[in-house]
Amino acid sequence: MTATQTDPRLLIGVDVGTGSARAGVFTTDGQMIGTAKHPIAMHREGGVIAEQSSEDIWQAVAASVRGAMTAAGADPEQVAGIGFDATCSLVVLGQGGTPLPVGDPAHPERNIIVWMDHRAVEQAERINSSGHRVLDYVGGRISPEMETPKLLWLKENLPDVFARAWQFMDLTDFLTWRASGDLSRSVCTVTCKWTYMAHEDAWDAGYFRQIGLPELADEGFDRIGTSIVPAGSALGAGLSEAAANALGLRVGTPVGAGLIDAHAGGVGSIGAEGGGGAEANMAYVFGTSSCTMTTTAEPVFVPGVWGPYHSAMVPGLWLNEGGQSAAGAAIEALLALHPLAAQIRAEAEASGTSLPDRMATEVAQRVADGADLESLAQDVHVVPEFLGNRAPFADPHARAIIAGLGMEQDLDSLVALYVAGLCGIGYGLRQIIEAQTRAGAPVGRIVISGGAGRSDVVRQLLANTTGVEVAAPEAEEPVLLGAAILGSVAGGVTRNIPDAMAAMSRFSTRYEPKGGAVRRWHEARFRIFENLQTAVRPSAKT
Repeated sequence: MTATQTDPRLLIGVDVGTGSARAGVFTTDGQMIGTAKHPIAMHREGGVIAEQSSEDIWQAVAASVRGAMTAAGADPEQVAGIGFDATCSLVVLGQGGTPLPVGDPAHPERNIIVWMDHRAVEQAERINSSGHRVLDYVGGRISPEMETPKLLWLKENLPDVFARAWQFMDLTDFLTWRASGDLSRSVCTVTCKWTYMAHEDAWDAGYFRQIGLPELADEGFDRIGTSIVPAGSALGAGLSEAAANALGLRVGTPVGAGLIDAHAGGVGSIGAEGGGGAEANMAYVFGTSSCTMTTTAEPVFVPGVWGPYHSAMVPGLWLNEGGQSAAGAAIEALLALHPLAAQIRAEAEASGTSLPDRMATEVAQRVADGADLESLAQDVHVVPEFLGNRAPFADPHARAIIAGLGMEQDLDSLVALYVAGLCGIGYGLRQIIEAQTRAGAPVGRIVISGGAGRSDVVRQLLANTTGVEVAAPEAEEPVLLGAAILGSVAGGVTRNIPDAMAAMSRFSTRYEPKGGAVRRWHEARFRIFENLQTAVRPSAKT
């Protein structure tokens, strides 16, 4: 008998990624019974600027929730709770929630500096030169992807907008405010991206004064959050009338404080009953970017890896967060360089798929026909750091390297580029794992989620490149499941996040790393990978 038959209650998870908003309707045991997504627009400029509109995103959320409810054939009265996750993008609002421009004043609707926007590199470097103690809790160096460098950029370049802003919010917190009217921030967002010291339950006023944002401290942090609550906390009186009408749900439906999207993927994947618990597994979210999350009982300081963050994902545990600024996006950018890419992409899109998915299918077929997976890379080597190295070197200036190209323009050479790129992603993941191991946070298993990591080929290659077992969650959409778990806690369906993870998530397939000749082959290529990094970026020496 299914949970739907024994428990008619349903949960909704909403995930706002870089390119779309998605919603999923779940039973109380974690089965997704309906989903929908809606695209969101992004303005790009000069390879550095990335902006979005909070109103466009809210409308996409509303469309996806309505679509998921229709797909599930669900009644709004059944929904016991809703949870949200999103990218760690900066939303700027004027009085009453009016959007304020973060760039061109002719486009006030573009009021979001997207996580991947790197306009604040100079500000991040100045902050890092301060040596303030809060930097110890972001791996020693703050990233331009985080919010305080972006706020400093805004003050220095758009002082009128900075002065007029009513609230600066992480995108997740904007969504929960828009849903409930509650301005509380999630401990996840402000700790991981805003330098909130969760283990002290406080902002460090001295940090803001030292880096050039004294106004925020002088105001008592009114514009960045005075009520900080655990993820999954019930917010306000639930869905407001306006939000309920927009989403097609019942007024008062419980709304859970949110998570960053990658952290929702962790909650939806690592805590499966019988899997050893959160501390036994590294969550690896392989999407447009990649994110690694490791939980420990005590704080572990890993140079170049963000954190340790207290209670930022699993209550009571410390989180270390790494990853790369470009992962799935790096594979896309890599493939686009090949002369055959446009033709294969057109063929893939005509059949309803993407170029990377088409390449994964091609590789899987070749392996099924007897080809050795690793040999498909030929002599091509890739360091896929198109947007810098997020971890473990915390170097936003790093760039991609491709070595071993010939003059071939055929499908075999495109396959080689694809497999070599995946190897590069895996070797970067191995560097993060090794840095954590040296610091005292070893990794026993990688639990993978995210759209770029769905292929068996990709998962096996990651196991082989890292030398660590890769496990796949049973949930088709673990990020959406993680968001739904927040709704479960807010609605009282489950007592807390660990209980909900055990009740709603399970592992499916496991991928053991291959030894012997395959292991030796990767060891040789890993040395080449590190030599290429060092050749152009001497600071990468360990």
